[in-house]
Amino acid sequence: MSQQLPVDPANPGIEKLLDLDGYLRLHETEICRRNNELKNWIARFEQMEGGLEEFTQGYKYYGLHIGADNSVTAREWAPGAKQLYLTGDFNNWQWEATPYKQLPYGKWELKIPPNQDGSCPIKHLSEIKVIVRKQDGQLVDRLSPWAKYVVPPPKSLGVNYQQRVWHPPAHEKYMFRHRKPARPRAMRIYECHVGIATEELGVGTYKNFADNVLPRIKHVGYNTIQVMAIMEHAYYASFGYQITSFYAASSRFGTPEELKYMVDKAHELGMFVLLDVVHSHASKNTQDGLNQFDGTNACYFHDGSRGEHSLWDSRLFNYSEFEVLRFLLSNLRWWRDEYGFDGYRFDGVTSMLYHSRGIGEGFSWDYNEYFGLNVDTEALIYLGIANFFLHKLDPNVVTIAGDVSGMPTLCRPTAECGIGFDARLGMAIPDKWIELLKGTSDEAWNIGNLVHTLTNRRYKETTVAYAESHDQALVGDKTIAFWLMDKEMYTHMSIMSDASLIIDRGLSLHKMIRLITHSLGGEAYLNFMGNEFGHPEWLDFPRIGNNESFHYARRQWHLIDDQNLKYRFLNEFDRVMNMTEEQHHWLNCNPAYVSCKHEDDKTIAAERNNLLFVFNSHCNKSFTDYRTGVERPGKYKVILSTDDKEFGGFDRIDKNVEHLTFPEGWNGRRNSMHVYIPSRVAIVLAPVD
Repeated sequence: MSQQLPVDPANPGIEKLLDLDGYLRLHETEICRRNNELKNWIARFEQMEGGLEEFTQGYKYYGLHIGADNSVTAREWAPGAKQLYLTGDFNNWQWEATPYKQLPYGKWELKIPPNQDGSCPIKHLSEIKVIVRKQDGQLVDRLSPWAKYVVPPPKSLGVNYQQRVWHPPAHEKYMFRHRKPARPRAMRIYECHVGIATEELGVGTYKNFADNVLPRIKHVGYNTIQVMAIMEHAYYASFGYQITSFYAASSRFGTPEELKYMVDKAHELGMFVLLDVVHSHASKNTQDGLNQFDGTNACYFHDGSRGEHSLWDSRLFNYSEFEVLRFLLSNLRWWRDEYGFDGYRFDGVTSMLYHSRGIGEGFSWDYNEYFGLNVDTEALIYLGIANFFLHKLDPNVVTIAGDVSGMPTLCRPTAECGIGFDARLGMAIPDKWIELLKGTSDEAWNIGNLVHTLTNRRYKETTVAYAESHDQALVGDKTIAFWLMDKEMYTHMSIMSDASLIIDRGLSLHKMIRLITHSLGGEAYLNFMGNEFGHPEWLDFPRIGNNESFHYARRQWHLIDDQNLKYRFLNEFDRVMNMTEEQHHWLNCNPAYVSCKHEDDKTIAAERNNLLFVFNSHCNKSFTDYRTGVERPGKYKVILSTDDKEFGGFDRIDKNVEHLTFPEGWNGRRNSMHVYIPSRVAIVLAPVD
């Protein structure tokens, strides 16, 4: 037996962490070391950088700024450069006419006075570039890492994005009109992409999304949107995960002011707005990206193999460099301060956490994997600093980690020696559903294994459950709806078409899969745009391989508006499921107690927050008096049934029937009742009183 270490007086909160998971005591020294390193960084910011408050506002110092007197100040960090110049429309593209002055620590500064008539020498929307003289004397053109607005060039000028000065007159600036909503009791998240949120064969806009899509999301019962692909990316088909300009809102969807309008509209509807943020890696683009900004292979990134992601073909940040931390932390603050985002979903966290980048890792839940030499401590500490400062800045903020490894402490507060995320994505759940739908007939589903996947999460570390996200919608894979119904969706989704056993099965299981994931899988729930109504096609961005077609890069909203199509049944079920959760609060409470997982009957019974959930996925067995254990005695009524006619079901459940409990224990519960549970149906019962 290992000797218990005394509590480190510098880390008193660790006892709460260790009480939640006693196995962590074996790694207490490493946990404390990480936390001390985090606190040392914060202390350095306080002593050398004016504290986190000033350090995280680097966007006010770096980049191009126009003063009240119309003078221009531009600053950059380019430690490997021999000389910097600014060029553009304002100096007739004379590359060396306007040099920067070198400052200590790799910083460069340029000041341009107002014109003689008092006007600004660099106009709104004029194009500029930073010219870098490398140490060998070669001149290369770059976009500022702090660029706030970049646009695609005319086709005649190639593909490299152009930096445009964004400084509209006061009357053209959007002024926020609505207060930020309170942090949701439990997040029901709608993962969305502005560009594909249109029926048109083209790119959707912030304005279209605000006016036409947000009301749909609100109607279906989601209280949070997680917006993808906002940070500018030159390659549209990268889904926003190969960032080229970290401070620029993607211009393909509209202007910065129109993005503010969209966020404000969401706030008007009472919805929390999360930004999909990519700080795990960056695009390799040089002329319109961050790569080799100062002419060297380092600057913002590690040099050598440590600075490249072999699978993603992208660059990896050097999280031990002061100016890199300033750039990334200020980036988080920029999106909050400038655009009003309420929180962040950090992408690629698993890649950040391990030197192996998670490539080929199985993650067996052996704790030595999480506290050994494979852990990239520098990246881990960056995430801790980010969470510490974000929650100090705004206690209302939400941060979610895209981590598949199950790293312990990731979603516990930094005060407890955790990394500080509020939640992590339950990434094993959608993989399990695809595994079952792709390779196993539903009569052969392993019920125990399914329940294990849905409930296997770290205690008191919030998990966002989801049946499918954008990953499952991409071309090369299939959505759940497509796995269930495939080509039948094109011929038998009309209420006037011939009956189809494939469609009937597909609709039934689609509803059951969402409900069991919603109720058992976590403390928050996520859905990707369109999956709530079983969008019939995969997602494929325009590219050479599909002749630059937008056919699959859109959402066909008319399918749920057409009363003759069965898509509206799935959509209505999603709405009622979310509204039932809003009324009965099964997400923000302890995990469900699963009392029944019967392999032969293909049934599952579980209780959560005094509700009883019963699932029967059997292909042909229905049970008229199925005995089910329940802890709380009394009368129960069905409050939600996947078999209701309004959801495309067969209306076999009578919601007026009262179910009485008997003081006879069953499946480890003190009481029991009998329920009617038809095949491929799920029901939710609540106490009458």
